[in-house]
Order: sequence, then structure tokens, then C-alpha cells
Amino acid sequence: MMKLATICYIDNGSQFLLLHRNKKPNDVHQGKWIGVGGKFEAGETPEECAIREIQEETGLIVEELELKGLITFPEFTPETDWYTYVFRVTKFSGQIGPCDEGTLEWVDYDQVLDKPTWEGDLIFLRWVLEDRPFFSAKFIYEADEFKDYQVRFYQK
Repeated sequence: MMKLATICYIDNGSQFLLLHRNKKPNDVHQGKWIGVGGKFEAGETPEECAIREIQEETGLIVEELELKGLITFPEFTPETDWYTYVFRVTKFSGQIGPCDEGTLEWVDYDQVLDKPTWEGDLIFLRWVLEDRPFFSAKFIYEADEFKDYQVRFYQK
């Protein structure tokens, strides 16, 4: 089976808004600091999914977003490959509200990579922070343990 999802990094010019996953029982991301986002609903484009998920999880309204990359996570959950669109959001409005999935926090760029998260996230998050060209990558995990990755960058 395959699932489509988004990972979104909301950027205020000096910090990323990260989600500390600390509220949902049996959460595959429990205790980790990740971007906001989630699964596509039927008929959604990647952009529509990102905009909806950001509003649902943060209360913010997206005004501008950039597709930074596409990541394949083979069998990240049992018998399911995840294809994930990675976005950076630089223009938004509204106020941050409560999130059912965890605690939202603005984290300085130079501290983003210090937060506990998936080992692979530290790799592609660095690419987003460095504003690298569009990427297509595969991150391989086995039983929640990071094994390997491959990437191709596309020039702007």
C-alpha cells in the first residue's frame, strides 16, 4: 500500500515552527519534534493538503509556500510506503492555536537540528534550512531504525 502526505516547515525568517509530538496515544512520532502536515484527503493536490493541514494543526493561514522536495519512505509503517511532499512556508497570517497532536514551538534555526527527531529528518531538514535545490530522496528505516538514504538535487 502507499500513502501520500506532506511535511511543512513554517518559517518566520529566523525560526521554524516545530511540533513536539506529545499528545496522541500510540503515536509513531511520539516524543519527536517534526514539521506539521499529514495525509492527503481524496482529490487534494499536495498544496491543498499542506494548506489544510497547517490550518488544522496550527490555526495559521498559508499565503505562500514552496515545494522543496519529495521523499519516499519505503515501508515506514507496516506494509505501507509513504510518499511525502516537503514544503517551506514563508508567508502566513493568523494566530497559532492549540494542536491536538502536540505542542507547537518556534525554534531558532541554529537549534532546529538539536531537537530530538527521526535521524533521517536531520538530513533533509538541513537541506531545507540551507535552501538547497529541489530534491527527490528515499529514506530507508527498518523497525524505526534509520538505515540509509539516497538523494538527487535538481537545479533551479
